[in-house]
Amino acid sequence: MSVKKRILLPISIILFSILTQGLTLHDPLRGGWLEEVEGVRILHISGSHYDMGYQHGYLLRDEFLENLRAIMNYSEEKGFNFNWLLHLWGTMKNYVPEEYIEELQGIADGAGVSFDEVAAMYVAFECNALMECFGVVAWGNATKNGNLIHVRSFDLPFSVKDPVTGKHVYENSILIVRKPNDGYASVSPSVVGRVNGGGGINEKGIAYGNLISWSHDQTFNGPPFLIRAQIALDHASTLEDVVRLVTENRTLGWNYVISDTNKGYVVETNSNIFYVGTWDNPVESMGPFWSIKEVVRRTNFFINPALAASQRERYNPGGLIGFIKLLIGGLDLIIPGYKKYVNFNSNLIYPMWRLYKAMSRTMERNWGELTASSMMDLMRKVYSGRTDPLLWIMARVGRGEGFMEAWNQWVADPVSGDIYVAFATLDKYAYESPVHHFNIFDLINAEPP
Repeated sequence: MSVKKRILLPISIILFSILTQGLTLHDPLRGGWLEEVEGVRILHISGSHYDMGYQHGYLLRDEFLENLRAIMNYSEEKGFNFNWLLHLWGTMKNYVPEEYIEELQGIADGAGVSFDEVAAMYVAFECNALMECFGVVAWGNATKNGNLIHVRSFDLPFSVKDPVTGKHVYENSILIVRKPNDGYASVSPSVVGRVNGGGGINEKGIAYGNLISWSHDQTFNGPPFLIRAQIALDHASTLEDVVRLVTENRTLGWNYVISDTNKGYVVETNSNIFYVGTWDNPVESMGPFWSIKEVVRRTNFFINPALAASQRERYNPGGLIGFIKLLIGGLDLIIPGYKKYVNFNSNLIYPMWRLYKAMSRTMERNWGELTASSMMDLMRKVYSGRTDPLLWIMARVGRGEGFMEAWNQWVADPVSGDIYVAFATLDKYAYESPVHHFNIFDLINAEPP
């Protein structure tokens, strides 16, 4: 047989197989689809990391471009230009597993933008970390049926919008249902372009939420926080897994509220030290803070004294002195400027203390009767100012800076799979918008239409 015939024969066999057996080349969109339920857009993505990124970028291309322009414009206004963000990415990428770099490449290819634009966007989220969020976990005797309940409010400035269309980033909210080939399925309320909303819950019952906690002790020698969160959701099956992930290669000051189906923990970190505890750790009862049995909660400040010293001169953020410092310090939570590090005026911690206090008192008053649905109602009550009028006033005076400006709020029961979620809509915070009920397991097991 001639060389030419030896080459053509296997090619003919392959072509015959394709035509007769319906074989096709790999399609990165296979396993990804978008649906809308009760006004909530649900993005289903699955497969390899590249495929999931491609599905995300392709299926929501227009919304991605809006959010990309919005985030980059906001970053520029705050003093972090494109080249500087890429410079920081040059450091942070060394701590990012290759599969997530592939996912960012997939987003870029699907949306029709460059990889550098997506990378800069993810570092911009890091530098402009205006997430005045809140997290709570309650379990055991604190809840009505004994099931653990994980609560998260995802709070960022309402003012971040696309300079071309005028559309706000929060208007492009989505619920991401993720099924990686080599990891655990998860659900995360988020916005287009972000692989998660700074947390979520996976099929193993691991729930995760991160909150910025500004510190003078910080670096960029670690992965972007969104990538760190996704590593946890994709690969963590125990709380020990999560603790290890959030305490290695630490970067900025962060608080983490994490849980499994039985218990909740809080983790506080800066670049050099960290603290891990649950409700009965003595740190949780250091005045003016106090512990609540089988309940942990955090907002945007440290309670561990060593970590608190890297954030503020005065340990107690409350009282008359705290209020006076707020009046002196103003309400600009992030100091703008072309800076290597994110800076924080510690005089401005008083509003966060009021939120911590209001949420804590509400948890205490309803201790033992908490359910997933009632926790959503209670969080909305606190955020609306009905439990603390001064808190409501501070939120309105500081409007546009992210404090209590909820883009989404969610409450999940990892045992039953119930998740209640509310998304911000035009000119309405999440706690003013309708609450939607889903089941995590039903979302994960859903099939394409």
